[in-house]
Amino acid sequence: MGSSPEPRFIDLNADLGEGPGEEALYPLITSANIACGGHAGTLVSMVAAIDRCRAAGVAIGAHPSYEDVAGFGRHAPRPAIDPQELAASVELQVSLVASHARDRGGRLAHVKPHGALYNDAGRDPEIARAIARGVSRAARDAILFGLAGSSAVGVWRDMGFHVVAEGFADRAYHPDGTLVPRGEPGAVLTDPDTAAAHALALARTAGIETLCVHGDTPGALAILGAVRAALAGDGFALRSPLRSAARRRA
Repeated sequence: MGSSPEPRFIDLNADLGEGPGEEALYPLITSANIACGGHAGTLVSMVAAIDRCRAAGVAIGAHPSYEDVAGFGRHAPRPAIDPQELAASVELQVSLVASHARDRGGRLAHVKPHGALYNDAGRDPEIARAIARGVSRAARDAILFGLAGSSAVGVWRDMGFHVVAEGFADRAYHPDGTLVPRGEPGAVLTDPDTAAAHALALARTAGIETLCVHGDTPGALAILGAVRAALAGDGFALRSPLRSAARRRA
């Protein structure tokens, strides 16, 4: 009898702690990116999200952004923020999640920038480096999530971070691998079957290690269910990068 094929592992993450009605999403994911005040989130919502992660066995992540609550972190500051100020802002935001996770018996596993900060990091190495400096002061061992194929992934790896390349199940892409801006038609995929097929194509792409479904995407619960089913049907098993790293060290 032939041996069973080795399972293929992938992470499934969601941006959470951003508003009400998210509770049902936690059991469907393996990593959560928790809003930490820059674009959304309060101390109360951070603690609640951490507790839900702990109860569901979900890896705890921080989701820092530009300080832009009014624009939900989707607008870059003009003029551009000084890199030192940006590093300090990221440090503060990440420290909030890291400290509350420790206080509640958990640990911060990863950091994923949000919105405009995420997109700018993928285009501007100076911004990527400022993010990494802030993270290093708050949680040096944290894994960094970045857009697969972007310059941020290489910058952070060169700085000595464990980096996980990300794809977006609920977002459309340009042919060059960048995300279609949210203001353009079809940028957000809300049909569960379409998102699931897109997620599966991304999962089969070499180098993509985590897939995201945004918690505020309309129908996020149905999308996550469809994505999980598609991945399982293709032989993928879900596992957070933190667990994968622990298995490699063992």
